[in-house]
Amino acid sequence: MKAVVLVNGVPASGKSTVARAISSAGDWPLLALDTIKEAFFDHLGVGDRLYNRTLGKASYQAMFDLVRDFPKRTIVVTDAWFGFQPTEVLRAHLARAGVQRVVEVWCHAPPEIVGERYRARLESRSTGHLGADYIPELMELTRRAQPVGNWPQLSVDTTVPLETEMLVGKIKAAIAG
Repeated sequence: MKAVVLVNGVPASGKSTVARAISSAGDWPLLALDTIKEAFFDHLGVGDRLYNRTLGKASYQAMFDLVRDFPKRTIVVTDAWFGFQPTEVLRAHLARAGVQRVVEVWCHAPPEIVGERYRARLESRSTGHLGADYIPELMELTRRAQPVGNWPQLSVDTTVPLETEMLVGKIKAAIAG
């Protein structure tokens, strides 16, 4: 049975750190939306916010197209802000990819911390990502963002040390049903 761990949260919520830890501890492949999107930036260039979203949607589809080609008994860790697309789009991607089990790991932190994390990484990221002017909007998004909530969900406060082994154990138990 193919399973996906949706590591979800707003930008700078700590999800990439959590996803890498889960992937490593579980010995599961990791697909990060930003890794795919950055390749598009490198080859197609950067543009305005609409262009950024268009590449985000293409990256989202590519991520699940890759999941589709994984063996049936694979557990795949996916790292993305899954709130930027309607839930129906996510469900369609999961179905097309042949995913039978889903676990959502919801990563969260206070808006001020998310804003500071975003600001701190601006210089090390592609200019295709939104800039400093996005931070107030991101902080407001952080206040109202919620997990998808359609599957077993595990909540991770990314302001405290991650208990990776315990989290991986809970993910395995949720996948086992």
